[in-house]
Amino acid sequence: MEPGTFISNRKFSIFLSLMVFAVFSLAGQSFAKTAEEIDAGVDAAMDRFYKQVKNAKEVVRQAKGMLILPSVKKGALIVGGEYGQGAMRIGGKTVEYYSMISGSIGFQIGGQAKDVIIAFMSSDALKKFRESKGWEAGVDGNVALITVGAGESAISAMSKQPIAAFVFDVKGLMADMSLRGAKFNKLDKGK
Repeated sequence: MEPGTFISNRKFSIFLSLMVFAVFSLAGQSFAKTAEEIDAGVDAAMDRFYKQVKNAKEVVRQAKGMLILPSVKKGALIVGGEYGQGAMRIGGKTVEYYSMISGSIGFQIGGQAKDVIIAFMSSDALKKFRESKGWEAGVDGNVALITVGAGESAISAMSKQPIAAFVFDVKGLMADMSLRGAKFNKLDKGK
């Protein structure tokens, strides 16, 4: 290693970390929505879910609870960030509001918006999620990603996992559909 390489690599790492922190800090403030705005977006996402996902009504019927995150935004230029807000619905009614945030570093470029619905198929998985203080996908619970239009029915894919996620209505130019590492936090919206 050359004499100045460690310092410049370290400075670059610190710079990237600060950029990710700044993006997420600003996202939480500048993208804050009211409960009414979130509920309107959730209603629109559910309409798209019923139109785009085969067996969507059966998914809703079987789920113990559903976290609906409409128009989750992701952008990247080496450092990537993703942010969205949504509602937990149980029995078709909103019971809590949540944010989703994730970050990544690596070769990536582009942006996208997508709807994400996480269906909790067991009462235990739902309870653990709701009682957590910052639930992380892939760490606090494994999430089976159901690919819309992949041939397997949503019902058979869901029956294999206590938590199933649907990513649909994707707009943009990024290929990553993983939820691994995404952090979910409860929002205080007066419910």
